[in-house]
Amino acid sequence: MKAMHPNRTFDEIAVGDRAEVSRTLTVNDLLVFAHASGNLNPIHMPSASGAPTMLAEGQKEAIAPSSWVAGLVSCVLGTKLPGPGTLYRSQALTFHDRVHVGETVIAAVRVVAKGDGRAVRFATSVRRSDGMLIAEGESTVIAPAERGYLTEAELPEIVVQRHVAFDRLIGVARTLPALSTAVVCPNDGKALKGALLAAEAGLIVPVLVGPRGATLKAAVEIGADLAAFEIVDADDDHDAAQRAVALVREGHVANLMKGNLHSDVFLGAVVRKESGLRGVRRLSHVFVMDLPGRPRPLLITDAAINIAPTLEMKVEIVQNAIDLARALGIEMPRVGILSAVETVNPAIQSTLDAAVLSKMAERGQIRGGIVDGPLAMDNAIDLGAARTKGIQSLVAGQADVLVVPNLESGNMLAKELTFLAGAEAAGIVMGARVPLILTSRADDEQSRLASAALALLVERWQRTGVGIAPVAVAAGEDRTRARCAAS
Repeated sequence: MKAMHPNRTFDEIAVGDRAEVSRTLTVNDLLVFAHASGNLNPIHMPSASGAPTMLAEGQKEAIAPSSWVAGLVSCVLGTKLPGPGTLYRSQALTFHDRVHVGETVIAAVRVVAKGDGRAVRFATSVRRSDGMLIAEGESTVIAPAERGYLTEAELPEIVVQRHVAFDRLIGVARTLPALSTAVVCPNDGKALKGALLAAEAGLIVPVLVGPRGATLKAAVEIGADLAAFEIVDADDDHDAAQRAVALVREGHVANLMKGNLHSDVFLGAVVRKESGLRGVRRLSHVFVMDLPGRPRPLLITDAAINIAPTLEMKVEIVQNAIDLARALGIEMPRVGILSAVETVNPAIQSTLDAAVLSKMAERGQIRGGIVDGPLAMDNAIDLGAARTKGIQSLVAGQADVLVVPNLESGNMLAKELTFLAGAEAAGIVMGARVPLILTSRADDEQSRLASAALALLVERWQRTGVGIAPVAVAAGEDRTRARCAAS
């Protein structure tokens, strides 16, 4: 049973009594408060980088609304002193400073007088943890006459749909030189617009490869001017794919992006023995998922190329995914090999494959990551589920990479996360001489930009062995609970 905290009735309260609570302001707090209050003042609204969308005089970063600060005083009065059953009569605050994201503040109240009708007057203050005074004033409440209790009940969790992982990847990629990229068949509005957006963001320098007439028609449809871009004419989809691959082999471009053509045609030109871009390993696709409430991306493989991979194929699929994770700043990626169950069952081939892959990683046949399986989906990503099942593993409950048994399961998993869980998905193909940007017609602008960013980061990692800086996760930043944090 949860602990119960009694209130302080009017008769029990004495002049000089004190109470306080503390809270650390997060970006999510600002977004949740904006939703709840309707206050969309841009000085309180953080952009993707955390900076405000507009600055007030002397301001450098997003600040908490004054009502959020005042709400902390209300939190003390309603939960601590007097506690449950308290009703407000008045509140006045004078502000001396502002609260910024990441700062911890302490709201305190002190009884200064008692009056008729169970009225209690409090001196109130809000200070930063370093003692700097943010606000001070007075509040008057009607204290409860009877005993009441505050039960430590868990409120429903609020997950803010903020795609911090992709924001970060795109931000880092934009600091690097743009990657020359052959865009194959940019002959519809979405494919062409995605390439132009990536160019505008400084991620790629596009070379448009496809039937010239169709490419120019697509430009007219979206109102784009292609005068600044190189266009390589081609007869059809097959010819465009082959010409684009030739541009890579000649050193004219460093990368390929799939446009409005079938994946089989695009990849068929890549894997041709004599004239393609075969690398040292099998091609495999990786979905990089940005899930709300998760600080790091989640990688899912293979969901687009290898239909029913054998054990030998899975070895290369796992290694490709590890390489991608390391390029994205995950220094020692945790790889969960998925199945329907977390125990080895000779009747389920995927559990046997998972056990072998885990042992191969232990023996150094798969390098750069920690591999474990079989794991079911729940205990691969949720520590609570892993503990409930009694699984002792460095991967269980905290996998960075999910390796699925086959293409069908992987594709369904990625699409479920996208359309039911609010995830953004970027796609890239590993294993060729260069990273391949494999976008879908259903991808939105953020997904297309993220896919281009992935290619840029992978190309740098392949060339230099340098990934981006690891993600530092701040406790409580990613999932915001609607409750006061008592000091």
